[in-house]
Amino acid sequence: MLFAIDISTWPGVNQAFLVSFAAAILLTLAVIPYGKRRPIGTPFSWGEAMLASVYAFAVMFIAYGVVPDRWIQHADKNLHWSKQKLLYGWGDILKPKALGGNFPFTVSYQELRDIVVVVLHVIFFGLQIWVWSWWQKRGKKAVSTEIETSVYGRPLVKKV
Repeated sequence: MLFAIDISTWPGVNQAFLVSFAAAILLTLAVIPYGKRRPIGTPFSWGEAMLASVYAFAVMFIAYGVVPDRWIQHADKNLHWSKQKLLYGWGDILKPKALGGNFPFTVSYQELRDIVVVVLHVIFFGLQIWVWSWWQKRGKKAVSTEIETSVYGRPLVKKV
């Protein structure tokens, strides 16, 4: 028996969002193999600097512009998350007091959509900071704390 499953028809799956999210992550992490190949301390030429700046701008445009927009469009049009659709949670734990629940304020799916956008920004911002840090630290060796030993295995320490 052969089963054909088309995951693009599942509810909550949006190809534009998933492709842009994966592209932003992969393009951000593509800097690492390039950084491993490039000799440390080699200055960039003018052309390399321009190409790197266009690449960085494109990656940030996708990460901070396209991905959140595709998520908002998906949540609004496919999932129908609007201000009128209230979020009650499992067992009505988020049901507001105004409607007979115990939660102190009303939460709609639109607020949940916006929280997801903030989380997406935090993910990309953290990933970018990590990649920048990796680039700056590449090739640096950790400082050794071992004390030099003699032929007999005793530590060599100078007396002052």
